[in-house]
Amino acid sequence: MINSLLRLSGRDLHETANALRADRLQPPFSTVALERVVSRHLAEATSHALGTLEQQGFSPTQIATMLELLRADRMNRPSLDDNLELVTTAPEIDGIANRDTSAVVRDLFANANQSVLIAGYAVYQGQKVFQALADRMLAVPSLKVRLFLDIQRPQGDSSAASEVVRRFAAEFRLSQWPDQRPWPQVFFDPRSLDSTSLKRSSLHAKAVVVDSHTVFISSANFTEAAQQRNIEVGILARSDHLAHRLTEFFDKGLSSGLFQKALDSGSPAAEILQANST
Repeated sequence: MINSLLRLSGRDLHETANALRADRLQPPFSTVALERVVSRHLAEATSHALGTLEQQGFSPTQIATMLELLRADRMNRPSLDDNLELVTTAPEIDGIANRDTSAVVRDLFANANQSVLIAGYAVYQGQKVFQALADRMLAVPSLKVRLFLDIQRPQGDSSAASEVVRRFAAEFRLSQWPDQRPWPQVFFDPRSLDSTSLKRSSLHAKAVVVDSHTVFISSANFTEAAQQRNIEVGILARSDHLAHRLTEFFDKGLSSGLFQKALDSGSPAAEILQANST
């Protein structure tokens, strides 16, 4: 019942606390009395909440102190608008000024200092999409970059899973990554290559985590069309907690064997291909 106090605005909390301290609001905290203090549609619920606290032994002064602390905590927390940003790809629309997907991704890559984690379903024309990241890896040698990508068996292909991974690694290094070292570590979900089609899965996530702080989750694949031409929608969040949880998800997937390595940043492609085939 007292959870209804969380619905009060900062102004409502302030006015209610002042009324309690000035004895303008006293038990039994009637709805009529509350309508003079808080928003009318919240008066009844607030009346019940204050009455519950009074029954639990809280004095009006103690209730006022609690409401003041609640208001102070709310004011000290950054607003949702400060931490979240809408990101879109679309033709120009009058009156809409959201950030463009390709610009956001390029900015994230170009300013990474410690780590970049990428989960992507489809990669096409990756040399353009990943150029800023490849340049940043050259500029910051300690930058840890991991890509979790989807590897799918072509229609009618009955090759061994290791052979499909071998071809994917070679194609990624030669065609999807800019023509420069170092390479990122690339991982995949081996279930996507199960010989039984009904058991196959897809790594369909599309997300970027940078420096354990910034998270970008989007409908956009890492393709030129998705980054620049398609209609795509995403959210850019600045949250250590969210970044940690998403990174932890992939870290634990790695440690449990859910993901396997397709390409290593420290090894030539030929070595990875040979390791995957044995």
